[in-house]
Amino acid sequence: MSQFFQIHPDNPQGRLIKQAAQIIHDGGIVALPTDCCYALVCQLDNKDAVERLRRIRGVGDKHHLTLLCKDLSEIAEYAKVDNQQFRMLKNATPGAYTVILEATKEVPRRLSHPSRKTIGLRVPRSAVVQALLGELGQPLIGTTLILPNHELPLTDPDEIRDQLEKQLDLVIDSGACGLEPTTVIDLTSSEPELVRQGSGDASVFGL
Repeated sequence: MSQFFQIHPDNPQGRLIKQAAQIIHDGGIVALPTDCCYALVCQLDNKDAVERLRRIRGVGDKHHLTLLCKDLSEIAEYAKVDNQQFRMLKNATPGAYTVILEATKEVPRRLSHPSRKTIGLRVPRSAVVQALLGELGQPLIGTTLILPNHELPLTDPDEIRDQLEKQLDLVIDSGACGLEPTTVIDLTSSEPELVRQGSGDASVFGL
């Protein structure tokens, strides 16, 4: 049975953020709204939680999961970033972008793409996610909340609770949330490559 927290989108209640962080720390799966759409998140280094998240989402180990990072310095800890990439990321973060970069050894092997050793990362603008990341002191593993055989993400917290009540540990309601996921940019080559056009303006990366 999932818990249900109503958290203010601009001024998150510290008590609820602490409780949400404890649920994640204990291996829980949480549905929360980002600056784009709802995501499923769990603790970075909890293998069982990551496997549960993949099962709910209906994706295998070749599907990129995303590291939700608090800021650009945290991205640099988990991905190899050169000067050119850093400049682009500085202009694009925080925001509605997921970037694919070469993973460092700080990323557990099960989270990086098995054949390419790459990882998707993003810095959300959401005050709720930022507060949660600050409380946890490390990135979250996340993926857009699109259920198997669905094309669009779930956006209504009550519907999420109804459909996934027995599979989630917490649903966070912070008001309306969009349908459009992040724009995905691959930065592993010499030139940025647009993988998916979403809510972020790709021209920030010269595309």
